[in-house]
Amino acid sequence: MSSTVLVLGGRSEIGVELAARLVGDGARTVVLAARRSNDLDEQEALLREAGAAEVERVEFDADDLGTHRTLLDDLTARHGTLDDVIVSFGILGDQERAEHDAEHAVSIVHTDYVAHVSVLTHLATVLRAQGAGRLVVFSSVAGVRVRRANYVYGSAKAGLDGFAAGLADALAGSGVSLLVVRPGFVVGRMTEGMSPAPFSSTPGQVADAAVRALRRGRVEVWVPFALRVLFGVLRYVPRPIWRRMPR
Repeated sequence: MSSTVLVLGGRSEIGVELAARLVGDGARTVVLAARRSNDLDEQEALLREAGAAEVERVEFDADDLGTHRTLLDDLTARHGTLDDVIVSFGILGDQERAEHDAEHAVSIVHTDYVAHVSVLTHLATVLRAQGAGRLVVFSSVAGVRVRRANYVYGSAKAGLDGFAAGLADALAGSGVSLLVVRPGFVVGRMTEGMSPAPFSSTPGQVADAAVRALRRGRVEVWVPFALRVLFGVLRYVPRPIWRRMPR
């Protein structure tokens, strides 16, 4: 049974839902790491209702790469080990703006890919030293085959998916595992105002699938599973048709 869960992206609906389920699996302490960490009352209440004995809030700016290792060292000094780490921060960005504003395009890629590479590399080092631990990384089907309609976000997720899959292989035999979660369209705050795509899911459904995969020792999970089959076909759609595919 795990004892300490760290959520990097403590305001993430999926991340907090997954942490709540891990509390049900035996976790006692949850650390919520996010910017404006004083404004996480809703998330803390949900976790305490799920049974968390302690909910700690810490400041975390994913884009400030120089703070990543210091934060992890501080947390391991206080908690001894980090048993489950949920990496759930990210931004969707504005595709239309990103096509003309290079700074905005780079900011999306920095948060959704570069910052993940940094923190995951530090996490792998810390957890290897422990000799145990589980990492959960949220990719997206948007990165499986990048679409014209959201290619900036999709390309960042494609990079993250490849990096996380490779890191999972590098961790094999170390006592540390990494689960890549590939959801489709998730109905939540990030997608508010957007029309749901086919095979949409909720943060709770994504968390349910992730926790089942963790219990089974899986290295990847698609949410819903039907998307794995669908994208096996979509990879062969001709480019003139594919470029007209919606987000």
